[in-house]
Amino acid sequence: MRSTMITRTRRAASAGAETKRNVRTRAVGVGAVLAGLALVATACGNKAQPPGEGGDYPKGPVTVTAPAEPGSGWDTTARAMVEALQQEDIVSTPLPVQNKPGGTGCSWITSMMQQEKGKDDQIAVTSLASQTMKARGLCEYGPEDTTLIATLYVEDFMVVTPEDGDFKDLDALVKALKDDPQKVTVAAAGDDTLPFALFAEEAGIDPADINFVNYDGGGEQTTAMLNGDAKVAIAGMSEFRSVLESGDIKPLVTFAEKPLAAPFDSVPTAKDSGYDVTLGNWRGVFGPAEMPDEAVDFWAEALEDMSETDTWKETLKNNQWAEEFRTGDDAQAYVDEAAKTVEEGVKETDLGNGE
Repeated sequence: MRSTMITRTRRAASAGAETKRNVRTRAVGVGAVLAGLALVATACGNKAQPPGEGGDYPKGPVTVTAPAEPGSGWDTTARAMVEALQQEDIVSTPLPVQNKPGGTGCSWITSMMQQEKGKDDQIAVTSLASQTMKARGLCEYGPEDTTLIATLYVEDFMVVTPEDGDFKDLDALVKALKDDPQKVTVAAAGDDTLPFALFAEEAGIDPADINFVNYDGGGEQTTAMLNGDAKVAIAGMSEFRSVLESGDIKPLVTFAEKPLAAPFDSVPTAKDSGYDVTLGNWRGVFGPAEMPDEAVDFWAEALEDMSETDTWKETLKNNQWAEEFRTGDDAQAYVDEAAKTVEEGVKETDLGNGE
């Protein structure tokens, strides 16, 4: 399974204490653990009240927000989570899913910190993207600032290109980047820029020369490639899965520590190709600033129940997501460590606040 870590293998991982759910310690990133996980920011030591038992929360629908376009990793996560919660009869209240793209998640995380403050009828999906956006100075808030509820899983990054595009394989991509990096348009959401920059650095290419074009998620990135607006794209594998299976795009490399499972087991890893970068992207759930304890506890318990169901385990398997469920102090320490090492990676690659 995949790692929650992002670090170069020269330095030992330092993710913290073991989780009760089989902590994976995989090396990825820039010389320190880049592991991100969500937390229960309030009532960390309290036992979450089982959904539907006692209390009167939730009193009505709870909106689940994917802060990106349909087809993004956030969107896929939100819809899979809602399906599992409802199919397994864990939550009976309506859970409408809405897409709120903008600023690679920054628009919605800012709303959750300010306009939605204190509310109990909103939860949203977050990930490594928001940490990278904050570290680059492109957003005031990151997951470590919010009422984070739980981390769900980790996914490996993949670089893809159109089937009939300019690059037959990874060597062709590296050669083109070395010849003229500005001609290689890279479709990348906020979190995707860091792993690609690290890869470029390993290949002897100045990350500052990479021609990144920002998109909110895999759906937009795929459209850009197929329209000829981008030469390659990078995101979590599941964001490209349907188009990979249709044959319209093909993988060039994955930043997984080990080869992916079938049918993507033939995709070369960067590490095996001579580039010492392995990377995993976490995704989790957060609520508004100052979310009431009752709501935080409810969702922590509901998501924990969900994580143990056959429906969710099948979702993890089908998308090649590695389970990383955490809440409470363990998650808080993990996400704080992640934020520090994302900042280190951004400084090392000199991504700064440029797009």
